[in-house]
Amino acid sequence: MKTVNLSYPLTAGIIEENAGPQIAAIGQFDGVHQGHASVITSAVRLAQQKGIPSAVMTFHPHPKDVMKKGNYEGNLTPLQEKQELLAAMGVDLLYVVEFSESFSQLSPQVFVEGMLLTLGVQTAIVGFDFRFGHKGEGHAEMLRELGNGKMNVEIIPPFEQEGEKVSSSTIRKALQTGELEEANRLLGHPYRLRGEVIDGDKRGRTIGFPTANLRIEDKFVVPAKGVYAVRSLVQGKWLSGVMNLGVKPTFQEGVTAPSFEVHLLDFDRDIYGEQLTVELISYIRPERKFPSIQELVAQIQADADTARRILDSSN
Repeated sequence: MKTVNLSYPLTAGIIEENAGPQIAAIGQFDGVHQGHASVITSAVRLAQQKGIPSAVMTFHPHPKDVMKKGNYEGNLTPLQEKQELLAAMGVDLLYVVEFSESFSQLSPQVFVEGMLLTLGVQTAIVGFDFRFGHKGEGHAEMLRELGNGKMNVEIIPPFEQEGEKVSSSTIRKALQTGELEEANRLLGHPYRLRGEVIDGDKRGRTIGFPTANLRIEDKFVVPAKGVYAVRSLVQGKWLSGVMNLGVKPTFQEGVTAPSFEVHLLDFDRDIYGEQLTVELISYIRPERKFPSIQELVAQIQADADTARRILDSSN
């Protein structure tokens, strides 16, 4: 998959290199959840039928982050995660449009004529609730009107599971309330975090459970505090583990910023400075304070055993 960074107005070089007949799915697609997948796979399938490239057009940074509106609390899929998921879906081109206050002022007509038609989008595929242009005044039917016979538009209906519309906001809420299995079901894939392994207080090693302390660099949605069964991509291999996400109340008080500590099962190598991708598979229990170190150690061992059983059964 080729990634192309765009800003408005498009440069002559960008137009020369990328313009041509193509099918484009357009949207923020945060989470690349099952509803988004129904839009994106429609674009990939139609492009394959027509023998032309499939494209996804998304916007970065998140418009809610730029405009400081709504309940934006981070991305379900920061850009790198989104790129990997889209590439796996068979998308040929990813357009990453720079979203800024000036871009938000563009009228729907200018967006269509200055970007979509200029790039040669033959068919635009969008979700039923797609909005675009200044103050979101453009909608899916308006996109069809502005195509003016030069661009077809397909509108994908809402994707439902068990009678519920799949949405990014529903998934955010499920993550933040500890309903991880529900979030993963709606996503259609395990929720992922990514970060660099950094030095910690090394307390885990002294009690027999060394951990990889992660510095989360992107604006991920932070799930509920607690203990999780996880899989971590370490040096090209997926390993089972258990992650504590929280403030370690047994050892400290007054801390509000959560830490992310992953204990990898059957692993004891130095991975400081490396990037870890962590898939959250199951929520084991909430974080709590223990009256003694001995009770904490016993619980950590029980959590590790629980994680092993869960992960072994899900393979």
